Amino acid sequence: MKKSTMNKLLVALVATGVVAAAQAADIKIGVAEALTGGAAQYGIAIRNGFELAAEQINAAGGVNGNKLQLVIEDEQGKKDEAINVFKKLIFENKVLMVFGPTLSNSAQAADPIAQASKTVAFGTSNTADGITSIGNYVFRNSVTEADVLPETIKVAAKHTGLKKVAIMYGNDDVFTKSGYDNFKKALADLKIPVTATETFSKGDVDFKAQLTKIKATHPDALVLSALIAEGAPIMVQAHQVGLNVPFIGGNGMNSVKVFDLAKGNSDNLWVGSPWSIDNQTPENQQFTAAYKAKFKMAPDQFAAQAYDAMHIAVQAMKQVKFTGNLQAERTALRDALPAIKWTGATGPFAFREAKGRGGKPAGYDALQKPIISVTKDGHYTIEK
Repeated sequence: MKKSTMNKLLVALVATGVVAAAQAADIKIGVAEALTGGAAQYGIAIRNGFELAAEQINAAGGVNGNKLQLVIEDEQGKKDEAINVFKKLIFENKVLMVFGPTLSNSAQAADPIAQASKTVAFGTSNTADGITSIGNYVFRNSVTEADVLPETIKVAAKHTGLKKVAIMYGNDDVFTKSGYDNFKKALADLKIPVTATETFSKGDVDFKAQLTKIKATHPDALVLSALIAEGAPIMVQAHQVGLNVPFIGGNGMNSVKVFDLAKGNSDNLWVGSPWSIDNQTPENQQFTAAYKAKFKMAPDQFAAQAYDAMHIAVQAMKQVKFTGNLQAERTALRDALPAIKWTGATGPFAFREAKGRGGKPAGYDALQKPIISVTKDGHYTIEK
C-alpha cells in the first residue's frame, strides 16, 4: 500500500473514532458479593453502590479514557463460594482487582487467593479483626469494629445512663465473634459490668430462652454482635419477653433493613459507622440523591462504602499505565492505593497500614471517625 493511501486510511479511521476506540480499553473490575441468601441484605446494597459509582465515572470519561467494566458474581455469603468466585474472577475473567466479599467469614477464606496471586482484594463491609493482616494486597475502607464499638458504647451510655449491660453474640461467625471480643474489651475499659453473656448460631430463629435469662439479670442495655438476619428477630423477641432496654449493635446491625425486619420493635438501637444518611455534607447529599433516583430507595452504610471504595480505587487506577501486562497493572494498582486520600459520601478517608502476620507485610485499614446514630420512628438519628 502506498504511503499516501495509508495516510488517507489513518485519517479516515481517526475521523470515525476507530483509532480512539482501539487505544481505549475496558478495565475489568471484579465484584464478589452476596446477592442471594441471608447476607444479601448487605450485598445487594453494595452492588448498587458499585454500579452507581461506575456509571458516574464512565459518564465522566472513565479512567484516563478507559471505561470500567464490572464483572459481578454472587458469592452467596458462603466461604466456599467466595473462594470459587475469587478464583473465577482472578484467573478466568482476569480482572484488575476484586471488591468483596461481603462477610468477614468469607474474606478470611477468599482473600488469601487474591494475596497469593498478587491481586488487590478490597473489602467494603469486612470489619472483623485480622482481615488485612492476610497480606499487602488486602485493603478495606470499612472501619473496624475495634475502632467503632468503644465510641458507640460511650455515646449510648452518655445518652441512656446505662450502668450495666448484657451481651448476645453469634458464636459461629468470624465477624460476630470479633465483635464480641471488641465489645467485651471496650466494656472492660469503660468499667461497665456485664450481667450475662448468651450466644446463638446462624439460622437460629428462637432466642427467647437466652433473652429470658438475660432479663432476669436486669441489664440497662443489651449489647448485640449479630448479623441483621438474627439481630432483628432478637430485637422483636426481647420485647416479647418484656426486655425493653436499648440495644447497642455492631456493624452488622447498621442496616435500614432493621425497620422492615424488626418493624415496631426497631427503636433505640445504637450503632456506629463513618456514614449516616443524615450527614449533610455536599458529597453525601449528592450520593444520596443519585442513589434514590437510580434505585428508588434510600441507601445504607454498605452502599455508601461501596460507592466511595470505587472512587478510591479509581484515583489509584489513574496512576497505572495500562499496557496489557495484567500482572504489572495489578502490582502498580497495589503500589498506588496506600497513599490515596478521598472525601466522599462517608467523609474524609485515608488508609493506615495494618499489622502483618509473623512479621510479613500487611494490608491497609480505613482511617475514619465513626458517626454514632440511634433508631427512632423508622430512621437513624445522629447523636454525639
